[in-house]
Amino acid sequence: MQVSMSVNGDEVTEEIEARMLLVHFLRDQLGLTGTHWGCDTSNCGTCVVWMDGEPVKSCTVLAAMAGGHEVRTVEGLERDGELDPVQQGFMECHGLQCGFCTPGMLMTARALLDRNPSPSTDEIRQAISGQICRCTGYATIVRSIQWAASYEAAATVGSAS
Repeated sequence: MQVSMSVNGDEVTEEIEARMLLVHFLRDQLGLTGTHWGCDTSNCGTCVVWMDGEPVKSCTVLAAMAGGHEVRTVEGLERDGELDPVQQGFMECHGLQCGFCTPGMLMTARALLDRNPSPSTDEIRQAISGQICRCTGYATIVRSIQWAASYEAAATVGSAS
């Protein structure tokens, strides 16, 4: 079957098998390998992407179901060669170790900050509770998201002056 959707702002149309998962469509058909495939059971969260602005676990969505929708992957976070503040925060605060969970964490964190620019530690932990990180213990991930929130708040204050 044929599926068409917007991926990171680009319109794509591809032939797919009806049973193909969105994670495999993104990785195998489009070559967007930033989205990781972990458990295939929706437990780990490494495959989080956005569909119409909402985080979804792409191992639970058929590519055909994404037809006509807007999909954003971790590759779509940076803009005009500039890292998203969440990406920058993960670098500044060492929010990754092996990096396997990082794409899903980044997409979830960006969604959180878009909804709540100044989340508490508990709100950050709640937002990322659907993601498994086996390396960091989450403390550096939480600090990374807090760094991004502070960076964006300072940028907002700076641009208002």
